[in-house]
Amino acid sequence: MMIPAKYKGVICIVVSAFCFALMAVFVRLSGDLPTFQKTFFRNFVALFLAFGVLKKQHISLRPAHKKNLIPLTIRSLGGVLGMLGNFYAIDKLVLSDALMLNKMSPFFAIVFSFIFLSEKLTLFQSAAVITAFAGSLFIIKPSFSNVELVPALAGFLGGLGAGLAYTCVRYLGQHGEKGPYIVAYFSAFSCLFCLPLLIIYYRPMSAGQLMCLLGAGTAAAGGQFAITAAYSCAPAREISIYDYSQLIFSTALGFFFFGDIPDRWSFAGYVIIISMAVANFIYNNRRHAASQAADPPKNQ
Repeated sequence: MMIPAKYKGVICIVVSAFCFALMAVFVRLSGDLPTFQKTFFRNFVALFLAFGVLKKQHISLRPAHKKNLIPLTIRSLGGVLGMLGNFYAIDKLVLSDALMLNKMSPFFAIVFSFIFLSEKLTLFQSAAVITAFAGSLFIIKPSFSNVELVPALAGFLGGLGAGLAYTCVRYLGQHGEKGPYIVAYFSAFSCLFCLPLLIIYYRPMSAGQLMCLLGAGTAAAGGQFAITAAYSCAPAREISIYDYSQLIFSTALGFFFFGDIPDRWSFAGYVIIISMAVANFIYNNRRHAASQAADPPKNQ
């Protein structure tokens, strides 16, 4: 029995969500190491895997167009800063809180696409973005008495960096750059970015810590491959919402490994952000259906 492509896409994106939740667990389990050291080793694994894919698919080590170098660099800078913020939040916050702050990235991507790609921003999308940002405040809990304010803000800014990275990936995909090359460029950039600080502030690791970081890199690579397969099976408008299954995995893994229990304000933030994600998902599908009805494909 053949599995429909959409169902394959859903399965792959749920597998991806589990892999990224597992990556967060490995990052936390690696212990009290500098955030940039964790980031370096996570991307060092991805670098080897990405270059292996480039070689296998006979993809050039040069960008498709010279003009893509600037957005490639911006994508990589946004990605590495987003990862540093996310990893710092993972170490200091309840695991599911760190995840949800990082999941603000699609809303930041909407804003950045409007600013840099001149994509239309509708009133509904604007309201969804503002409401999602309000929801994030329930997780951040901005007050001077909140000892987790700094890591929460780091996680929020991590989502901003990831949103900028996704916007650049969208631009690069529209201008002939292949996915494996974008991943390889980012992995190499992030390793070089972290290397000077790694050399200066390197902290010796136990075998267990090294294994955890290698596990984080492997899980992250699995997540990247799974999400790439997902979007090759079905368009984002049909399956992207299933990426929020990562909340279920991170909450369960966080409780099992670390005894993490989100408070009621965080749960309120989760509900608001996910509700806006679902609403935006439905809205985009309806817009697509209306567009197809208004301009049906012509028979050949």
